[in-house]
Amino acid sequence: APTVVLSYGTFQGFTQGNVTKYLGVVPFAIASRFEAPKAPEPLQGIQNATAFGPACPQQSLTPLPGLPISATIYPSVSEQCWFCHFLSFALPESVELQVSPSMVWIYGGGFQDGNSRDNDASPIVGRSIETGEPIIAVAINYRLSAFGFLPGKEVGAAGISNLGLRDQIFALKWVRKYISVFGGDPQRVVIGGLSAGSISAATLLLSNKQNSNALFRGAFLESGAQMRTLTLQDGQPVYDGLVAANNCTSANDTLDCLRRVPFDSFMATVNNTQNFFSYPSIDLIWRPYIDGDVVGRAPLTSVSQGLFAKIPIMTGNSDDEGTYVYSKWFRPTFHFTYFPVPSLFSFSTLNITCIGLLYPEDPTQGSPFNTRTANQLSPQYKRLAAFQADHMFIGHRRLLLEHASRRQNTWSWLNKLGKNASVLGASHGVLRSIIGETKLTDGEVNFINTLDPNLPAKNATEDAKLPVLWPQ
Repeated sequence: APTVVLSYGTFQGFTQGNVTKYLGVVPFAIASRFEAPKAPEPLQGIQNATAFGPACPQQSLTPLPGLPISATIYPSVSEQCWFCHFLSFALPESVELQVSPSMVWIYGGGFQDGNSRDNDASPIVGRSIETGEPIIAVAINYRLSAFGFLPGKEVGAAGISNLGLRDQIFALKWVRKYISVFGGDPQRVVIGGLSAGSISAATLLLSNKQNSNALFRGAFLESGAQMRTLTLQDGQPVYDGLVAANNCTSANDTLDCLRRVPFDSFMATVNNTQNFFSYPSIDLIWRPYIDGDVVGRAPLTSVSQGLFAKIPIMTGNSDDEGTYVYSKWFRPTFHFTYFPVPSLFSFSTLNITCIGLLYPEDPTQGSPFNTRTANQLSPQYKRLAAFQADHMFIGHRRLLLEHASRRQNTWSWLNKLGKNASVLGASHGVLRSIIGETKLTDGEVNFINTLDPNLPAKNATEDAKLPVLWPQ
């Protein structure tokens, strides 16, 4: 069986076809609750890396009935000892294929759910082998919800803000140090992600905490870019609410009190907070926060001022991004002007009314687009879904492209695959489920190799060439 020897342990994987895998029991860090990640401790003996390890704690989600959406539940979660800081790998089986570029994948899930097992990298790694430009795929775990994105002044004072992002940065540093053991080139790493993972990757482009160019040389952003972000102080009510729910209000050190609450009790209070399937789901309380450290300033300001890593970027969306978000909390009598103002920050009712004029009430003009009058769950559903796509996803992608394209190479796409899906259409995240089956896969493999989706690697086969050049 294939085996890798690291400075702190030996790990045994397995091979399927032409792809070797080391599944999520390779730790890149350890950390207790509300502590920054640190290097893992030595492990004795050979560690079996043929099955996924525990996920990070997942927030309980309850989708609305009657919709083609289901919550993914990971019954195996861990906050013990090694916690959940694991990596998974998929790489070419042949020992002759060495010094390959790598893609480090950050999963999505609204910063509340997700796991490195979410997307099987075998299809894209297998395709890269077929086209003669082999890559290594690395998937990381990072902390979620209150465990990874707790706001509040106490959190900032303790230096533990944005622990989910700190986990991601720590994992990237691990990859730079150890990827050569797996046959990878530490100087040829691309980051990528879906949804919250893509937002994370975009945030790392702007991060003050690390030199982006030293940790990755390109970014693949799918259905997510930088987002408008609050400060730690803005999120103080979230912290105070969690403190009160765990009977820590009278403690001299409320943060230490939260650390000591038994896991099951603490998890129960987290599950009672607003989540991605509650109303309004877009007003996330668990998200990156401006802390003057990992997130140094407002992300939209950083983008507008060109304060981001000058590296090639591929970024795109699906045509009906907003259906997945809005369908989870739609109301039959909901009107555009009742849109939840907190999610729009400083927007006034007049602002919202003016914006509403740009989105016709005619359902044939709404999202899912090009489906005539079908999929109209309520009189305002398709109208609001169209707005949601622009507000949450497409507008942020366009802002990034507007400024990045002046300074570096950028490519974009709009996916319309999946239009036949009831209610949702070509919805948020649908493309990742079919990756490995489209020419986007070849463009992604080319990008990981050469930082250009149109340019195959030197030894690539004819199949690696895209039938149509991807315009910048």
